[in-house]
Amino acid sequence: MEWISLISIWLIPLLIVFILLYGTAKKVPTYETFVEGAKEGFGMAISIIPYLVGMLVAISVFRASGAMDFLINLLKPALQAIGIPTEIVPLAFIRPISGTGALGMTSDLIATYGPDSFIGRLASTMQGSTDTTFYVLTVYFGAVGIKKMGDALKVGLLADLVGIIASIIIVTLVFGSM
Repeated sequence: MEWISLISIWLIPLLIVFILLYGTAKKVPTYETFVEGAKEGFGMAISIIPYLVGMLVAISVFRASGAMDFLINLLKPALQAIGIPTEIVPLAFIRPISGTGALGMTSDLIATYGPDSFIGRLASTMQGSTDTTFYVLTVYFGAVGIKKMGDALKVGLLADLVGIIASIIIVTLVFGSM
């Protein structure tokens, strides 16, 4: 196990040194190329900010208005009938919108129910099985100027739905229900 720890410590620095040496051997101006890439990255970060602020405001309004609670209460009888714990529903709704919001909800669920509870395990599995579809589309597609994102949205949300359903099924099969 000690050699694995040693590899994990040195892998990235060795990879960076390899890339620098390889670039230098190929007569690429490595430092200048790095600085140019950093400039482009900084410009991209600045162009993302308006999209990020818009997304965060929309999430805050959705949660603060009570729309999230209303939707959960509306779906509660159907979810309980098929064995889906209602505690997990806010995470399922927020995860495609905000990674930070979903991480906060996952942390709250784990703090409330415990990491080894059914809810804790389900929240953790759901967190790792889905993505922030709206965030990716809004921020990254918006930053590069992609206007037609309808198909990407459909596929992303379908993948999130499959991840949520698979999480529920697998955690229930492996760990049992509440």
